[in-house]
Amino acid sequence: MINKINDLNTILEQADCLVSEKQIDSALDKMGEQITKDLQDTFPLVICVMNGGLIPTAGILERLSFPLELDYVHATRYGMETEGTSLKWLSYPQTDIKDRDILIIDDIFDQGHTLKAIIEWFEQQGANKVYTATIINKLHNRKINLTPNYIGVEVEDRFLFGYGMDYKGAFRNLKGIYAIKDS
Repeated sequence: MINKINDLNTILEQADCLVSEKQIDSALDKMGEQITKDLQDTFPLVICVMNGGLIPTAGILERLSFPLELDYVHATRYGMETEGTSLKWLSYPQTDIKDRDILIIDDIFDQGHTLKAIIEWFEQQGANKVYTATIINKLHNRKINLTPNYIGVEVEDRFLFGYGMDYKGAFRNLKGIYAIKDS
């Protein structure tokens, strides 16, 4: 365990901070304003995509002062790995979805496969309209044909961690967004 902690501390010490806490707060303020404008009269069901969406969902919810409901899904392509393949559903929401406006909040929009599968599931369950929000939009050309409705910040194509995103299970708790040091 000591070796793992030392290795993780070395990763963090060598990492580049790409998005500061102040930049995240500013992005969340803008996202909160737009979400409020669009959804304040709809009594939306806000869905946190666990585990990565936990921190961004909390940050966005703090900026919303209108009636809403909160639930979560747990669907992952990564597990505790740094690369993912097929989507695995670990938990479905318990709230009635039919005819509801849904806001799905996740940590990162990378290629879009996970978010697309989650959107499709909600549509199949009878959701009225599905909106999506991610704190990060990773910039590259490997995306599917989908764009989140609300995006916090755009970040270069590197392995990211912090503010909900993990590195081998660690660092979701960091207030900034970091990238593994290029070698």
